[in-house]
Amino acid sequence: MTDLIHYIALSLLPSWSWLPIAERLRAGDLPAAVFDRLMARHWPDDPHHRSDVYARARAAIDRGQTRRIAPIAWNNPVYPVALTTIADPPPVLWMQGSSAAFDRPAVAIVGARAASAYGLSVAERLAADLAARGLAIVSGLARGVDSAAHRGALSAGGVTLGIMGSGVDVVYPPEHASLARDMQQDGGVVSELVPGTPPLKQFFPMRNRIISGLSRAVVVIEAGEKSGSLITARCALEQGRDVLAVPGNVLSGRNRGAHALLKDGAKIVESADDILEELRMPPAACASTCGEPASLNQDPILACLTPGEPSDLDAIAERSGLTTARLLPRLFELELQGAVARVGGGRFVRV
Repeated sequence: MTDLIHYIALSLLPSWSWLPIAERLRAGDLPAAVFDRLMARHWPDDPHHRSDVYARARAAIDRGQTRRIAPIAWNNPVYPVALTTIADPPPVLWMQGSSAAFDRPAVAIVGARAASAYGLSVAERLAADLAARGLAIVSGLARGVDSAAHRGALSAGGVTLGIMGSGVDVVYPPEHASLARDMQQDGGVVSELVPGTPPLKQFFPMRNRIISGLSRAVVVIEAGEKSGSLITARCALEQGRDVLAVPGNVLSGRNRGAHALLKDGAKIVESADDILEELRMPPAACASTCGEPASLNQDPILACLTPGEPSDLDAIAERSGLTTARLLPRLFELELQGAVARVGGGRFVRV
């Protein structure tokens, strides 16, 4: 609990502190030491700021316990490994649902809030097909394409995660409250914002880096020239994720952003198989492993790990010669096969 309150306190600091926080936590500094250093450097003449932040952190823990919202701190073994690879991961995630959803390879489906019937239909179909093959569907629980993707995944009996621009107990838009509840059986709703946080405008662009960071690829459907979905696509490119787009009507103007992505080299998506092909996953991937099991005795990634000695992603990438974007899917598969296990801080150990 002591470490948790320090991680929550870090999450309550301004967004300009995200990068230095991540750098120090990756370097192995304790969250309390990171917090103390930031307080001393940026608020040396404000003796009340420290106590105010900790009071808010304690209130967040109390509200989370009351509303059954689980805080997942950076050092928690269930903290999603994919997020630890981005430049500015949240020190804490808050979740209602099943953290086992983080173990699945994920694809984000994002697009217009005011989507056409065509856009909604495509989002629902792609999400259903991918979910039926064992992938988790990530989106933002917004109106339009986002909610269609979540519903598509649920219609196939699959797993879907909604990344929110508010506390997870403040569902926005309000009419999606029942959808959010349905998602929690095997997936869930997730936020970096403490419970009770209202859905303010500035929070929605912030959460886009989490949508892309959790995912192996981002699929854009019906994005205009100034669509927030393009922010997610830009985050994905910066994070080394694949970006794909669905072509649409050239006359309506509602798909100019997605078409611009296609002109810049994004892969065209017409079916779920196009996405699986881009991810180098077999179309007939099984729901439990999303791929064919490797020969564990000859696996080059296992050869880079020593039993009982945890290694972080950078160390494994250096030894294996793989980028983290290519390394993560293989580590997920090995974890599902019981060959490796995750430990705190986004590290892996050979079993």
